[in-house]
Order: sequence, then structure tokens, then C-alpha cells
Amino acid sequence: MATDTTTRKQTVDDWGSRERTPGTPPRVIVIGAGVAGLSTGCYAQMSGARTRIFEKHVLPGGCCTAWSRDGYLFDYCIEWLIGTAPGNDAHQVWRELGALDGKTVTNFELFNKVEDENGRSVTFYNDPDRLEAHLLTLSPADAPLIRAFTRDLRRFIAIELYPFLTAPALRTVRERAATLRTVLPAFRLFWRTAATPMHVFADRFQDPLLRRAFRNIFFQDPEGFPLLPYLFNMAAAHHLNAGFPQGGSLGLSRSIENRYLGLGGEVTYRARTEKILIENDRAIGVELRNGQRYFAEHIVSACDGRTTVHGLLDGRYTSPRIDKLYNDLIERPGTLFPAVVSAFVGLRGDFDPGEAHSTTHLLTDEDGRRLPGALQNSLVVQARSRYSDGFAPPGRSVLHCTYFSDYAYWKGLRTRSRREYRGRKHEVADFVRTFLEHRHPGINDRIDLVDIASPATTHRYTGNHNGSILAWKAFSDADDVAARLVGRDRMRLPGLSGFSMAGQWVGMGGLIRAASTGRFAVQYLCRELGLEFRAWESEGAEPWHPGMLGELPQLDRWSAREDTGS
Repeated sequence: MATDTTTRKQTVDDWGSRERTPGTPPRVIVIGAGVAGLSTGCYAQMSGARTRIFEKHVLPGGCCTAWSRDGYLFDYCIEWLIGTAPGNDAHQVWRELGALDGKTVTNFELFNKVEDENGRSVTFYNDPDRLEAHLLTLSPADAPLIRAFTRDLRRFIAIELYPFLTAPALRTVRERAATLRTVLPAFRLFWRTAATPMHVFADRFQDPLLRRAFRNIFFQDPEGFPLLPYLFNMAAAHHLNAGFPQGGSLGLSRSIENRYLGLGGEVTYRARTEKILIENDRAIGVELRNGQRYFAEHIVSACDGRTTVHGLLDGRYTSPRIDKLYNDLIERPGTLFPAVVSAFVGLRGDFDPGEAHSTTHLLTDEDGRRLPGALQNSLVVQARSRYSDGFAPPGRSVLHCTYFSDYAYWKGLRTRSRREYRGRKHEVADFVRTFLEHRHPGINDRIDLVDIASPATTHRYTGNHNGSILAWKAFSDADDVAARLVGRDRMRLPGLSGFSMAGQWVGMGGLIRAASTGRFAVQYLCRELGLEFRAWESEGAEPWHPGMLGELPQLDRWSAREDTGS
């Protein structure tokens, strides 16, 4: 498996020519080898196009990645993956992309555990009966609210709605009718839970722990989320449809990359796109940083949205909708999903947190102030070695500690003083060591290393605006605007033909959404190129093993580790 330069040459190499070789399929260039870009490439190859992906880094996946240090693998992205169980449209997308080929899936009985400063805790089990009994034991006085939440969870468990196969503007009457048959009987449930903010619901609890804990079911409080996404994801986990795939984040990306290459696609790494070439208001190719130009009949940008609109296209093709997203909402507080600080801990021996693979620790105000750039008084500790094999050398384990943080704080530090920037990262590492030792006496003596990635790391590595890990925040003001970009504008920009956008900056966050935007983009462009959209499931069955991750970057200038380290 190659990890740099061009991974596979196609039979006809005419990418340097403005004219397509007669008798060959139409060419499609994709900018970015994240999940959305790889998905776009896979579906375009299946539909008869010839594709080439240009990626500035040396690894596929974008945020869906990992890096290594001293034998440890630090898995950055996936906490749960919608679509791990057979029998739904999300799973079909992953099967078509080969993402789960040969892999086992780890499922947990609980979504998350939340523990306060005094050691009192609440466990959010995925089974509504078990969850209800546990919560009633903690706070009998809150029985009406507890039963209301678990009653809604049972109703969500009875509903399966994963609209990830057909682009909104192309759905047939039959597809729309099938969706209505699912939605209409539960319309009041959807409407009520989407209109009830979690913080409003949580504040009604009498028990102070439950008031704080419900906000942190998703590990930390996204702020502004209603009840609906919590219920939806817990219901998916109950169905074993929100598990963790063997190989983790980079394993998922590598599997999709392998699927793409097997379909005849081509990836060029270390290839940063500087601009999209335009002629007569039509995208005709791309120019890389090294000055090389490549041409195609269609260009798909699957990278950061603002970079695409105002960088690669110089802001020439906008509309009130695009301006709303990339000039107004992108700078409005609460519209982007927060950035995170990650502290990976390499540990000799096992880490046994009990039944909870993931715990949100609620911090005192004093401790919260000690965490550089922290946005909330909480720290998430995940026993990542329980998620999948291969994350640590034999006899060792990995913890992943995270907290929401302010990108501007870290960007300012890195710009102003690298020494000060590294000093703050040392403070994070010291806090994590002290915190873990307090919770688990003796653990500090077993710590091999602590590796820190800041929001500035995320921005440098992926280009994501403000280091956001999921782009637009769901249920924010950006939600409806982005939905219209996918449904009404068909992922195109006004006045520019031969061009599409894909990824979380148009289809909202989450890996299944990113993958589905690749499917949607190809469905739309097939209409333009006169191709029949085709897709079929991968038949890859070789058992997954850590060696399939290939060679990982360590200390060269392209490595994520350049910006990390304790």
C-alpha cells in the first residue's frame, strides 16, 4: 500500500491535456481525499467516469485519521459510526464504499458515563429499561422526566430513518412516499424533540447531577442541541448501528481508499490545490502549488468550504445563500461545531475504568481554569484500547482525553510564540497526568508518553475553518441553509458549470453524512455528464489487521506529530 506520491496510474494519462482523449470516459478531478472525496471518487468510478483525487497530505481521511508514536496509534476521529449494523441505508453506503470490509465491530452497552467532582455518576445505558431503572435509583423525585425521556427513546428505537442513498432533488415519488410513511406517524415526536433544547429539558431535573449529566450524553455539551439527536443516536446504539469499526478512523479511510483504488481510481498525495481553473464560467481543471495544471470535464471540491469559495475560486461565484454561510454564519458564535484539544496517553499495562469505555468528568471551576483554552468545565477520558485492537503495543493501552477548546486561543499562541504554544501543551499534559493520578492512584508511574493535538493542529492538518471537527453545528442557523445548498442548488455554485462541492461543509457533520454527499454529488454530475449512476457493494472479505493501515508518518514535516508532543 503506497502512502505518498501517486498511488496508481490509469491506462490513459491525459490529465495534462485540456481535451479528453477520444473514446475515453469523462474525467473528474476531486480536491481532497477525506471521506467525502474518497466517496465521490468511488461512486464516480462505479458510474463510468475516470477520476483523480489530489490531497495535500500523505494520508487519506482528513479528520478521519490517526498517527503513530513509539508503537502507539492515536485514533483521532470516530467515537461511534452510524451504519455499523446491516439492514439500513447507512450500512449500505459503507458496504458500497468497502469501509467495513473484513472488520469486526465493537458495540458498547452504554453511550457514556458522566461523573461529577465528588465521584457521583450517571451511566447512560442504550437499553431504555436499564437506563430508566438506573436513573430512578439515582433520583426518584425526577421520575416523570426520567420516564418521559425513556418513553421517547423507546419510540425512537422503533423508527429507522437513514436517508443517505438518493440526493434530495432526485428522490422518486416512491422514495418520498416511503419516507413519509416513516415520518408522518412520528411527526409529533420529531417536532417536539427537535423543538425542545436539551438544556431546557435538563434544567427541569431536581437532581443537580442529572441537570449537568444529560447535557453531556455526547461526551461534552454541544450547546444548542435539542433532544432529537440524543434520542436518535442512543436508539441507533441500541440497534448496534452506532458501533466502532475495527481499525478505527484511519482504518475506515484506508478501506475506502483501497476500494477506490480497486475501482481504478488514482490518488496523488502531497498535492495541494491552489486554484480551480475557469474558462467561460466553466471549471476546466486545477492548478497545484507546484504550478502543475490538470484538466477534467468536472471538478468536485471536497475540502474546507470557505477555502473553496474564497480561496480556490477567489470569491467569484457566490449567491445570497453562499454569502450567508461563508461570510456571516461562519463567524457567528455557536454556528460551527467546537474545536477540541486531544491528549493521547500511552500506558504500560491495562486501564480498567469498569463498565464505562467513556467517561465525562465534570470539573470544578478551578480545574476548568487550569485547562488552557477550555470552553467547558469537563474532561472526557476514553479507554481507546477497548475500542479496537492494534492501538497499542502488546501489554500497553491508550487513553484519549479531550475537551472543547477555543481555536483563536491556540492559533494566537502558535502565531505569537512557538515556545509559549508548546508551554501550554505541556500544561495540558501535566493536567492530564495529575488528573488521572488523582482518579487512579499509581497510574502516573505507568505513563509512557502524552501526545497533545490542539485546534491549531486540526486546522493545519485539514484546513477546516477554525479547527472545527464537524464543520457546521447541526440544528444551528446553518442547518437549513446547508440543506438548501444540497437540495435546491444541487451542490453547485451559481454561474459556474462543471463544478460541485461535497463534504461536511455542504452536507453537515458526521461521517455518514460526508460519505453520502459524495454519493449525492455523483448522482447530480451523472446527469450532466450523461452517465448512468451505478453502485454496488464491495466484495472485499480479507480479515482486517493493523498492517493494513500501511506506513504512517512520524517526524517529517507532513506529519500531524509536527504539531503535537508532550
